[in-house]
Amino acid sequence: MKPDFSEKSRFKTAPKTTVKLTDLLKVEPKKEQTDANQAKVDPDEPFTPEQLQAVWNEFAELRKKFQAEYHLLTQPYDLKDNVVTVHLHNSVQEMMLNGLRIELSTFVREKLKNNSIQIYGELKEVEDVRKVIYTNREKFDYLIEKNPILRELKDRLGLDTDY
Repeated sequence: MKPDFSEKSRFKTAPKTTVKLTDLLKVEPKKEQTDANQAKVDPDEPFTPEQLQAVWNEFAELRKKFQAEYHLLTQPYDLKDNVVTVHLHNSVQEMMLNGLRIELSTFVREKLKNNSIQIYGELKEVEDVRKVIYTNREKFDYLIEKNPILRELKDRLGLDTDY
């Protein structure tokens, strides 16, 4: 059998259909969604600070393999009206919290079934900056501050703090 390459077969056209512009512009009315089709939004359940602490610690344990994040998650925090404020010591911890915030928020919200929980970081300066004690004299002076009777003992026994 020989293929048909005649002019008629090469330019066969589909049956003509007419499309009206008014048909293209017609928009079907949207069907109202029923309550069953809509996503159900559960009301936020109240939680206690102890429940938050337990969930927070659970998340911290999941992140224990990342020491810096684990240290960040063990920092103290304040809870006020579903807002958790983490006390940060430096800008590196702030950047870490920003990278971790979404995952942490999602975890805490799911566990406590409360979508209104917000987590923020607050940079706090470390007030307790102690001088590092190196020499024997500095060690002895520190101990005298704690217990002044040591000075009298040193004088009576004729001891020298510097070797």
